[in-house]
Amino acid sequence: MTDVMETATVQSDKLIADGGERMRLSTKSEYAFLALIDLASNYNAGYTKIAGITERHGIPRKYLEQIMLVLKGGGFVQSRMGPEGGYRLGKKPESISLAEIIRLLDGALAPVLSVSEYFYEPSPVEQSPELMRVFTEIRNFIADKMEHTTIADLLPE
Repeated sequence: MTDVMETATVQSDKLIADGGERMRLSTKSEYAFLALIDLASNYNAGYTKIAGITERHGIPRKYLEQIMLVLKGGGFVQSRMGPEGGYRLGKKPESISLAEIIRLLDGALAPVLSVSEYFYEPSPVEQSPELMRVFTEIRNFIADKMEHTTIADLLPE
């Protein structure tokens, strides 16, 4: 276990161990979801200050600012400068799927890239039709769940 920990490095918020990518949700995506849910909770109230989001969710401010820039580039949030400024959703909460956010911040939803629809890369798994079938089923299940779950679905009742 120690050898694996020593050989692991972080690259683009994805864990790389022994040269292979591990499928997992990054902290960046986790914080993005918390921020998006916060903004969705205040959807009709105008702009939300980033300081409020960081305080409510314990997100480091500089890290959240970086995340918000990526989300803004993807059209998921809008920003305004000044005393009445802050961030707000750029789309309706019910039109932002979990899959879109994960793909924007983390890349593929697939357990191996050779079964990814958007980030395909060849892999050794392709040598086995049985493995390809299983990993495709896993990808389809994950993608379906993530595509059909929106930020609106995650709002507290």
